[in-house]
Amino acid sequence: MVEVNLWSGLRPLADGRDRVEVDAGTVREMLAGLVAAYPGLEPAISAGVSVAIDGRIVTGGLNEAVAPDSEVFLLQRIKGG
Repeated sequence: MVEVNLWSGLRPLADGRDRVEVDAGTVREMLAGLVAAYPGLEPAISAGVSVAIDGRIVTGGLNEAVAPDSEVFLLQRIKGG
């Protein structure tokens, strides 16, 4: 299981939880698991989110690996400009 920390705007969509666990080995599986467990998260995830694994923003795409002991944060999408 991967523990995912949620930013404050997502917490009401996940029953008020600040952390949730999902069974996943990749970012894609993690996001799908979050939507399956908490369907209210789908609009925010579909609109785009940033994922940080072990202090690094994921840039490798949805197939990037996630380990059970990774520190994972789901954040508002970080946009450059």
